[in-house]
Amino acid sequence: MAEKRHEALGLSDERVLEMFETMLMARKIDERMWLLNRAGKIPFVISCQGQEAAQVGSAFAMDPEKDFVAPYYRDMGVVLAFGMTAKDLMLSGFAKAEDPNSAGRQMPGHFGQKKNNIITGSSPVTTQVPHAVGFALAGRMEGKDLVTFCSFGEGSSNQGDFHEAANFAGVHKLPVLFVCENNKYAISVPVSKQLACEKVSDRAIGYGMPGVTVDGNDPLAVYEAAKEAVERGRRGEGPTLIETVSYRLTPHSSDDDDRAYRTREEVEEAKKKDAVITFAEYLKEVGVLTDENEKEIHDRVQKEVDEATEYAENADYAPAEDAMKHVYGE
Repeated sequence: MAEKRHEALGLSDERVLEMFETMLMARKIDERMWLLNRAGKIPFVISCQGQEAAQVGSAFAMDPEKDFVAPYYRDMGVVLAFGMTAKDLMLSGFAKAEDPNSAGRQMPGHFGQKKNNIITGSSPVTTQVPHAVGFALAGRMEGKDLVTFCSFGEGSSNQGDFHEAANFAGVHKLPVLFVCENNKYAISVPVSKQLACEKVSDRAIGYGMPGVTVDGNDPLAVYEAAKEAVERGRRGEGPTLIETVSYRLTPHSSDDDDRAYRTREEVEEAKKKDAVITFAEYLKEVGVLTDENEKEIHDRVQKEVDEATEYAENADYAPAEDAMKHVYGE
């Protein structure tokens, strides 16, 4: 039998099955949203496909009871790991009144849920990064044992918000986990036209923090790096920058035609490293996953996605006058 890498990281068999199920749930919700979009039932999809391992690997290193996450718009795997449900995400896809993220006021991917420590996201990219640093500072001022997680794409690592936030966190040694999910494309701009340095993690040294680059298709490699970063933060040793390298398997969004800037061969090649498949293979090699419980997990996830879709499709829209809510003094 192959070596159980997860045991060396302190992860039980149950815990890695949970990781796999969360990754699968993110993928299945995402796939369903594309179908609904193409059928004209939901207006917009911004995808997590190809990045689930990075999202789930890092989120599982956090403590949802006390830590906070400031996710970016693709982070379905993160918010599921922190307690959001398929139903919550579908309600947001359909923009219904019960959507816990924004009561149907925002596009999908604008996550936010107070009860699950998910910091509300905004439309301009990278704004969540200084917010995460602010939460870490507030936690320190209140004497709380909390670490904040924020994620962003490699395109966002070129924005001023990232550099200012990283500098502030580095100077004040704040417990922040910066995770750059490098999926190779900032919409249509390849990484070769975005960075003069070789890796996003090379930027960490300028802010006095460790920077590591890991295989974003390997949830265990991501978990290992994130766990170390979280422990550093808790010990008061400051922030860490982790770059997870994977590939965006879908167009940038449902409004993008990626054929204009990358070949089909390139996308097909990337699919061979799809973590939803390769992680299942690893779990089978080490005897944690069998054909039988794989089918059970698939069936359970599919049922939840089906029920969530049906519920959200039939739920009520917010009344038109709600558009004025939270805008002016009432």
